[in-house]
Amino acid sequence: MRMRVGVIGLRMGLFLAGWCRRVGMEVVAACDRDAARREAAWEELPGAVLTDQWEDLLDLRLDGVVLANDFDAHASLAIAFLKRGVHVLSECAACVDADEGRLLVAAAERSTATYSFAENYVCHPHVRLVRQAVEAGELGRVSLIEADYLHGMSPEDVAALIGDPDSWRGRISAAAYCTHTVSPVLAVTGAWPVEVAAFQVHEADLDRAVVMAVRLSTGALAVTRHGFLQGEPDSHWSWLSVRGTRALAESVRAPGERAWSVRVRVEGWTRSDGVTHEEERVPPLLTLDGWPVERQAEGTVRVLQGFRATVERGEPPLVPVRPAVAASLVGVAGAESLKNGSRPVRVPDFSPG
Repeated sequence: MRMRVGVIGLRMGLFLAGWCRRVGMEVVAACDRDAARREAAWEELPGAVLTDQWEDLLDLRLDGVVLANDFDAHASLAIAFLKRGVHVLSECAACVDADEGRLLVAAAERSTATYSFAENYVCHPHVRLVRQAVEAGELGRVSLIEADYLHGMSPEDVAALIGDPDSWRGRISAAAYCTHTVSPVLAVTGAWPVEVAAFQVHEADLDRAVVMAVRLSTGALAVTRHGFLQGEPDSHWSWLSVRGTRALAESVRAPGERAWSVRVRVEGWTRSDGVTHEEERVPPLLTLDGWPVERQAEGTVRVLQGFRATVERGEPPLVPVRPAVAASLVGVAGAESLKNGSRPVRVPDFSPG
């Protein structure tokens, strides 16, 4: 019997629902307050219950639920489903403050079900290649890690997006949408965030782009950039670089397919022949039912496959609740730092034990 899931939020959620079906789940219910989105879902999700009230899904026989509703409105829904023993896959932001994070962690750790963070950027091809190099010890001790999540858009388009009071984009802090950079940083290093100092890129564009310096529990420094800056990377708006004590690994700044590759440079002084070695590593294609998955969808497919493996086979979540909360709270601390002249702000400790 196929895993039965519901999807809440049909903007991003309809895209996720389509991939849920392709990786072997049955989408039996979906929810959105917008009637036009529900109407559009009829053809995509034949036979599914469609409703404008997410609470209606609590009474259905679901194995899991995918939360793709507003960025800053996931925790309360996740807690409600975890209390019903329904496995949760939640995207973008796990919580909006430390209190909400503590409630979410408590609910996840009491539940018979699991919480997974739908952080597809952890599973993108270039991030996986960099992570493999770090975990193999090729780079030595990680000293500096940088991550970008950038969109190149016109000033008019940016203003329309973040200036809409009816959109979650218009009500969140410029520092909040940081998990697409911070989660890969934590996954690659195995570290926890300790302290954050956030900086506006330019005083004339207060809400458009943020740079954050994040001190990690390993002692390393992470520098993350997110928001609206020109020159977005072709690898789905994402770029990653890790400098270790022996070598460098970073995704290639190039157009097209090469943007998913990783450049590894090993310094000559670390090698017996004394010669610096540099190579470009190309990630293997992910296939599904014998067909290659487009690069920008690989992360999403791996996240959904991981969610299914967690529910059906008891495998651990790819990104469990504590790292999800920690990554989200970097944005909360960053917002506080911005309000206080970019002074460093401590991140609440959600590491185990």
